[in-house]
Amino acid sequence: MTRGQTPSQTVGPFFAYGLTPEQFRYPFRGTASNVIAKAATDGVHIRLEGQVFDGKGDPVPDAMIEIWQANAHGRYNHPEDDRKDNLLDPDFAGFGRVGTDTDGRYWFDTVKPGPIGDGQAPHINVIVFMRGILSHAYTRIYFADEAALNAEDPVLARVGPARQATLVAGRDETPGGVVYRFDIRMQGENETVFFDV
Repeated sequence: MTRGQTPSQTVGPFFAYGLTPEQFRYPFRGTASNVIAKAATDGVHIRLEGQVFDGKGDPVPDAMIEIWQANAHGRYNHPEDDRKDNLLDPDFAGFGRVGTDTDGRYWFDTVKPGPIGDGQAPHINVIVFMRGILSHAYTRIYFADEAALNAEDPVLARVGPARQATLVAGRDETPGGVVYRFDIRMQGENETVFFDV
């Protein structure tokens, strides 16, 4: 018997209906948002923005980006993160989702995560879903203004020095606040480092 591809093995436009309906102008909200931080959320409020590019360097207008991160105190909003020395913020879930626009752009309003321990620098976990890839891609975003902590991070240390820059978001001060820029390049020159999970 020949086994064919099933919907769970591919990424297609059917994701948009429940996951990113705003991306395709459906008249309702999705199950998650790209506005993660509330006004009461502890920490430095930031905007994370960038573009997703394919192997030819063209913007990807229909990718979906999910992020999962610790709060400003370095704790995840998850039952298995029971570290009492890192405060849990009731106003921060730490998860967001957004679809890219016609120019491949995405953005999240969140807070800068704190170090989570085990020598890990502040970072944001990222999952990329897009057409043409059967398994979603996992990466991390580190912060350019955390050079000392980045230098000690055990995950970043496993990435060759020449490729570490593909995991670091640049910082910019804008009239609206702190913005970190992180472009995701799926293939080609300066391809983002992706991790096996």
